[in-house]
Amino acid sequence: MLFGMEINMPKVDEFALPIGRSLLAAYFILPGIAKFAAWKMHIELMHHHNLPFAEVLLFLAGIANLILGGLLLANRHVRLAAYGCVLYIILVNFNLHDFWNFSGIEGAHETQNFVKNLGILAGCLMLAGFTARQEKSD
Repeated sequence: MLFGMEINMPKVDEFALPIGRSLLAAYFILPGIAKFAAWKMHIELMHHHNLPFAEVLLFLAGIANLILGGLLLANRHVRLAAYGCVLYIILVNFNLHDFWNFSGIEGAHETQNFVKNLGILAGCLMLAGFTARQEKSD
């Protein structure tokens, strides 16, 4: 019982994985689209963080976002896509959310993004691990 309502947990559990996977997919697809839609802004951000080859890296990042998110959304190669997302997040965290190189509000903002991404990374690891267990039981 929750707030006086009886909840069928197995029914709720049935939707948790596809909803969570879809939300993770959106987390990658929407920024993938934004990278191409606001190209100049993202290039400037990458230059601000002293990233070399910004144009090439941004193109690869946008494609990675779209492919990895698309695979998650389509429920195809989920384990591989989830590990791909983990790698992507690690690269982004250490190259674009380098809070140790900033101070003040900018440092706080980068710290917040870094820690937030650790939560997303944890979700991707859980999805990959669950998918691996599910594949073994099938």
